[in-house]
Amino acid sequence: MTRRRLVLASCVIASSIAAARAQAPSSSAEAIVRSPAFAAASDFLARDYDRFVRELITLTEIPAPPFKETARAAAFLQMLRAAGLADVEADPEGNVMGVRRRSTSTQGAPSDTAMLAVLAHLDTVFPEGTEVRVRRDGTKLRAPGVGDDTRGLALMLTLVRAMDAAHLQTPHDILFVGNVGEEGEGDLRGAKYLLAKGTYKGRITSFISIDGGDQSNITNGALGSKRYRVTFKGPGGHSYGAFGLVSPAFAMGDAIAKFSRIKVPANPKTTFNVGVVRGGTSVNSIPTEMSMDVDMRSESPDALNKVVAEFQAIIREAVADENAARSTKEGKIDADVKLIGDRPSGETPVNSPLVQSATAVLRTFGLTANYGISSTDSNIPISLGIPAITIGRGPSERAHALDEWTDVEKTSAVKAAQVALAIILSAAQ
Repeated sequence: MTRRRLVLASCVIASSIAAARAQAPSSSAEAIVRSPAFAAASDFLARDYDRFVRELITLTEIPAPPFKETARAAAFLQMLRAAGLADVEADPEGNVMGVRRRSTSTQGAPSDTAMLAVLAHLDTVFPEGTEVRVRRDGTKLRAPGVGDDTRGLALMLTLVRAMDAAHLQTPHDILFVGNVGEEGEGDLRGAKYLLAKGTYKGRITSFISIDGGDQSNITNGALGSKRYRVTFKGPGGHSYGAFGLVSPAFAMGDAIAKFSRIKVPANPKTTFNVGVVRGGTSVNSIPTEMSMDVDMRSESPDALNKVVAEFQAIIREAVADENAARSTKEGKIDADVKLIGDRPSGETPVNSPLVQSATAVLRTFGLTANYGISSTDSNIPISLGIPAITIGRGPSERAHALDEWTDVEKTSAVKAAQVALAIILSAAQ
């Protein structure tokens, strides 16, 4: 296809997208997927496959442990720049991003400041020192973090190149972001900064996170969570000579036992967990300090607040009980309850345009949408009233495990990219 024909095709798809506002989502999806420009983009995705795999391996082998994503961010920033995005930058929180400009025909329009944000997270759950070399096993690539979410980063790059190769145009700017802090104690700090303090604060009107394997899944619900680190402190002493003094270990153990027996609703699903315990200096010392990390989650803000209140009451009770049970002549037990994670809950309704357009795209590719609730970067925009969904990146399994893998068989990999591209184009209206 000649450049002139591609430009004309891109104008056709841009017109189709604009006209789709008055159409059913299925009509819009079909218009996009059946357009000559989308066909050209699909052809490019097939030709770009080897580069996609190379970049996936390159990024996976750059460690990005929690709060230490700098090296991977620097490499990804250069890849965004090489992909041809405008205004490529790193923000103070560590996110890296670039803009794909809207169609020139819409520049200057009253609504031209609106933009779609597309994110994939840079960080992995694996600590510093983890072996991240990629091993090939047929069409599978195996390495910690190769799927979650490094494949999302590599997918983003090939989509940008495909859009440019096919001269695809959209009525609004698209912001592509490699963000920090999605996993664990990162507490969605990258998404929080982007929407609350970043350069594009107030401009982002829709949001797509690429973070998941199965592309039939559309995460439109935000699973809320609160995480606490509770540190119990006391005077300590020799286990024999100071026997009878209050102990942070006993206070914490009592708290864990009481916490384990609380009742939570099955619907809305509400959960709790003590994931990490720390403290003590030796087997024959009463510890001066013990701590535990606690995670509580719920689909309902009210249910989450109730379990948090019960947890906090248990901590106060455990401290009081220990101070009453043993001697406080050298000092009392106290507990410092520190919030270390706060992920808000909420929902982008199934009948919203964003969810419906993604659903229509899946249907066009012969997939049936499954709606779900999870804790992803989409939690933040959803809590702010910005329509947001999380979509799949392609077949991946064993996330957060050392034997994690993703399947990059060419036909399925190209189709996965086509699905993601069509969802993004449908959303960028």
